[in-house]
Amino acid sequence: MTRSVWLFLVYLIVLSSCRKEALHEVLIEAESFDDKGGWIVDPQFVEQMGSPYLLAHGLGIPVENASTEVTIPRGGKYHIWVRTKNWAPGDWLAPGRFKLVINGNESDQVLGTEDGWAWQYAGNSNIIDRIVTLELKDLTGFNGRCDAIYLTTSGEVPPDDPVMLAEWRRKLLNESIIPETNLDFDLVIVGGGIAGCAASIAAAESGLNVALITDRPVLGGNASSEIRVHTEGITWKSERILSMLNTSWWPNGSPESVFDDKKRHDNIKKYNNISVYLNWRAYTANTLSDSITSVDARHTSTGETARFTAPLFIDCTGDGWIGYWAGAEYMYGREDSSAYNENFPEYGELWSPAKADDKVMGSSVLWRTVDTGKPVDFPEVPWAMDVAGDHAATSGTWKWEFSRDDLNQIGDAEYIRDHMLKAIFGSFYNARKNPENSNLALEWVSYLIGKRESRRLVGDYIYTFNDERNMTEFPDAVAMERRNIDVHYQQKEKDPAQPDFLSEALYYKVDHYYIPYRSLYSKNIKNLLMAGRCFSCSHAGLGGPRVMNTTGQMGVAVGYAVSLCKKYKTSPRGVYENHIDELRKLISQSGSAD
Repeated sequence: MTRSVWLFLVYLIVLSSCRKEALHEVLIEAESFDDKGGWIVDPQFVEQMGSPYLLAHGLGIPVENASTEVTIPRGGKYHIWVRTKNWAPGDWLAPGRFKLVINGNESDQVLGTEDGWAWQYAGNSNIIDRIVTLELKDLTGFNGRCDAIYLTTSGEVPPDDPVMLAEWRRKLLNESIIPETNLDFDLVIVGGGIAGCAASIAAAESGLNVALITDRPVLGGNASSEIRVHTEGITWKSERILSMLNTSWWPNGSPESVFDDKKRHDNIKKYNNISVYLNWRAYTANTLSDSITSVDARHTSTGETARFTAPLFIDCTGDGWIGYWAGAEYMYGREDSSAYNENFPEYGELWSPAKADDKVMGSSVLWRTVDTGKPVDFPEVPWAMDVAGDHAATSGTWKWEFSRDDLNQIGDAEYIRDHMLKAIFGSFYNARKNPENSNLALEWVSYLIGKRESRRLVGDYIYTFNDERNMTEFPDAVAMERRNIDVHYQQKEKDPAQPDFLSEALYYKVDHYYIPYRSLYSKNIKNLLMAGRCFSCSHAGLGGPRVMNTTGQMGVAVGYAVSLCKKYKTSPRGVYENHIDELRKLISQSGSAD
């Protein structure tokens, strides 16, 4: 044997060995499935668990399969891992069970049965064809959830540590840290609720090129058909703009909300200089010194990323995410009532705490039932009864609200939502024990939580309850409200016999009150404004102006303020210092009905 032949044989042996040991792996994000069937994309908790995920929200009836096709590097034996969660662990069958179907073959492994977000092993499969069809088969209709599927020729478990998981995901998906798409605007608004929509219209009418980014498929936030809270408060001098966005009156939870969705979308579409980015979720704010340079966002289904650059930004996220990422000062929880002279003895500690704490108003999940005219089945829900107890109900009003001292309305949001789902399913099950309710079926249960309070960004002025009861006439007043102030607490705080998912309101009657412009821009991030419940206020100060017509007024004010920033090449603070009369005039001339 010649030397050249011998070397060639060695090369073939080495090549064959390498092929046998080569690692082949494919990561599929569940939210990117081609056909989501009855599963829905839930992006509410990305900051906590790392990604949007698919949710089987079937109200006790299994939803249609989600399916997709993927291409694997080569055929062979693949180990399969699914990132999922048992959202109601205990001594019962997990409520969110589902199975993986590969090329029409149903896996034996039942998924969604392990506590916490983790990779659950779904077995292995000999896959011949490079094109593979994957399906998610819901078994219960009770909120099974799938984040991702990982196919690998290695038996190695994917990482669970959040930092390691994020880096591992980025590597497998070949995702750059810096988005490849750059988009330039005069103004970037993050948050598509009433405040964000109002700000976009005011700015667009002033000639600005606006990006409106929201992680939902519809606009309106809490007023949308996904959450269904009708708008409250007055519109004052912003009637013309807010009438394009707010709701007619319907009971909270009503399906009539879909008509207001359409009105809102149609009116926003009239403005060629508003670019609406539905289903895009911002995930960071890039800064230079004390200014934001850009915001990065990701599409909640495709994973596509983009960088939105502008000289000015408005945070309408409710949770104050843009300010938080940029390093803006913020507050959370209740202040010592003496801090801002907010004592109100009538309600004692519920209103006037002696010490600051982390209590905030809670989040609601609304729901409805329908009379089908004939008896219908509803499965047992043993996993819900530790929350529902013996409480029985056939619908949910705003009082279906959950807050607890040890839970953060942002960091523990998924737990809060799931707690409310247990309360709803368990209470409805209890109600159906009464024969009079045997024809009732769940018509709609929101899977989105409607928040009232979380982070509040700090501006040049912190608005307080004292300003409301004194009806302070600020020289920079840009919004006004007549609604009584109400601050919520959990009924259980006064009566331990009450379930922990019902709230009550404390009221303070007042004729009217004003909100100053200085509470609508950041104290320490010089090109950031805010509108909505994350504006600069104390806990009690939020009690009045947190409703959507009032926050919409705030949106109009900051939208016009940005136009003055551009006109005079100044900052939001500069508008207050040198152009506040012009801002108030713009608001007054925008169209008044009050």
